Amino acid sequence: MTYSHLTTAELTTIANFFTQGTKAYKVAQMLKRSVETIYRVYRYLKTGATIVDYQQQYISNKKRCGRKLAQLSQDEVVYINELVAQGWTPDTIIGRDDRSISCNRRTLYRMFKRGQFGFDAKDLPMHGNRHPNGYVEHRGKAGQLGRSIYERYEDFPNYTKEFGHLEGDTVQGKHHQGAVMTLVEHLSKVEIVLNVHAKKAENINRHLSEWLSKFPRHFFKSITFDNGKEFAGWREIANQFDIHTYFAEVGAPNQR
Repeated sequence: MTYSHLTTAELTTIANFFTQGTKAYKVAQMLKRSVETIYRVYRYLKTGATIVDYQQQYISNKKRCGRKLAQLSQDEVVYINELVAQGWTPDTIIGRDDRSISCNRRTLYRMFKRGQFGFDAKDLPMHGNRHPNGYVEHRGKAGQLGRSIYERYEDFPNYTKEFGHLEGDTVQGKHHQGAVMTLVEHLSKVEIVLNVHAKKAENINRHLSEWLSKFPRHFFKSITFDNGKEFAGWREIANQFDIHTYFAEVGAPNQR
């Protein structure tokens, strides 16, 4: 249920009826408002104040409404500025989890947008431009390619505390020239970058196979991708190296 505040016209009408001595419940019926709402204005007018005073007080009270701005300590501000200077984004600063930050990812982006704590969105790699809430990426997607990321936690209850779980992604070069594949080991946060040259399934499989062949079998337990078409050949890698393979939900690659 929504509630709309009294308009200036309604307040003027209420003040006129108050002056005429009209009962509050009758005014409420005419304006189709709660009786308590009208009584509240009547009680205020009985103190000798005017309807202008009532409206000014309402505006003053309204400024104190709403959620208070999140606050960061000076140490956190210094830490964030140091990482941004190195090319980090709020996503990676919060997601890295090297230390506790007193806000979430979206709140940190808002801080940069409004210049809070001296942050400047222009200092961010993409100047703070992000997709709006609810945006779903459709480019190069092939639907849910394999097992859901949620099954990963069922297969590996100690996933967050054990070594050997990779999270994969691809980055395409400028003007769609060249591509690299990134692999991040979840526990140690070690990142491996493979030059796959092109964002194609055959290139991904060939270079990933060559890299995994350098390690003992079962050294890596799982690998998680998004649903990009370049990962469509995942079964070949999964069968060759007996590695569990999972996928983020369609349109939600940030789940990794």
